[in-house]
Amino acid sequence: MRLLILGTGGMANQHAARFKAIEGVSVVGGVDVVAERLTAFCTEHGIANQFTSLEEALAWGEFDAVANVTPDNIHHPTTLQAIAAEKHVFCEKPLATDAVKAMEMTEAIERSGKVGMVNFTYRNSPALQKGRQMVLAGEIGAVRHVEASHLQSWLVGRHWGDWKSESKWLWRLSKKHGSNGALGDIGIHIVDFASYGSGLDFAHVFARLKTFDKAPGHKIGEYDLDANDSFTMNVDFTNGAIGTIQATRTAAGQMDQLRLRVYGETGSIEMIYDTGQSTLRACLGEDVHTATWSDVPFDPVETNYQRFVQAVRAGRTQEPSFRRAANIQKILDKALASDLSHADEALEQDDFRPGRPKI
Repeated sequence: MRLLILGTGGMANQHAARFKAIEGVSVVGGVDVVAERLTAFCTEHGIANQFTSLEEALAWGEFDAVANVTPDNIHHPTTLQAIAAEKHVFCEKPLATDAVKAMEMTEAIERSGKVGMVNFTYRNSPALQKGRQMVLAGEIGAVRHVEASHLQSWLVGRHWGDWKSESKWLWRLSKKHGSNGALGDIGIHIVDFASYGSGLDFAHVFARLKTFDKAPGHKIGEYDLDANDSFTMNVDFTNGAIGTIQATRTAAGQMDQLRLRVYGETGSIEMIYDTGQSTLRACLGEDVHTATWSDVPFDPVETNYQRFVQAVRAGRTQEPSFRRAANIQKILDKALASDLSHADEALEQDDFRPGRPKI
C-alpha cells in the first residue's frame, strides 16, 4: 500500500512511524501548505515526494490511500477531494466539525466503495477491547450506570509545550481556527470510549460547557480563546441505563487519562488508559459482596493503523468507520445544542435503527 500523508504537524509523526512499521506499506508523499514544515517532516521520515497542495498531489496520483492529519475544519473538503480521486482515506478525528458534514463524507465514501476509517486512537487500548468483550458477554449483567472521564492538563502544565506561544495548541482554543474545544477534541474520544466500552447507544444528552479566562481580552495574537475548555454531560442510553461523561484540559496531575466504569446488575468493570498504559479491573461474582476489585489480564490488540491497512487490502472497511464517527458527531452536536438551550436533547432514533453499522 502506498500512502500519502496530508498535513505534517505533530500527529503526522505518529502516522508516519506507525504506517512505516507495517510490512508492505510505503509512505510515498507528504502534503503541507507550510513548505518548511513539510521539508522537515519528509526529511525526518525519508519521504521522497513533497507537495504544497492536495491538488498537486492528486495530479501526481501515485498512491493508494491518504492519511488526513489536517486541522479539524480541513478534514471535510480535503477528504471529499481524496474520495473523488478514488483514494482510500484514514482520517484523524473528528471526521468533521459537525454531523451534517460528517454524514456527507460518510455517504461519499460508502458510494465510492473505498475504505474510510477514523483514528479513534484510544481504541488501541487492550483494556478497552477486553473490557468491552466482558460487558458484551454478560459478565456484569445488564448495564445500569456508566461513568467516564477524559482528563488532560496542558492548560496548567508545560509537559507538552507552552500552549501560550505554540500554534499547534492555540488553534485548539479558537473557534475561528476550526476548534470545537475540549468537546470536539477530547470529548469525541471519551464519548466513543464510553459508548464502545459499555456497548451502549445514546438516547438523550444534557450538557454543560465552560470556557475559562486564560489571557487578557481572551486573545493571544490572532487566536480568540473562545473554545470550551471543560464539559460535563449527563446521558440516557437506549437500554435504560444512565451515565455521566466529563472532560477537561485543566486537570493538574493528569497528563492524558481516560477512565470508564461500567456498573451492571451483577458486577462492574473499570477500563483505564493513562498516558500510554492500560489497566483493567473488575468486581465480579462473590467479590461483589465484599466490594473487592481485581486486575484482569489482557492480550495486545491490533492498532487502528494496522486495521486500516488490512481493510484496504481486503477492500472492506473495518471499525472505527466514517459512519461510526458521524454518529458520534451527532452526539457532540446535541451536547452543543443542550448547552445553549439548557435542555435535554434527544438523539434521532434512526441513528439506532436495526441493521445499522454497529459500534
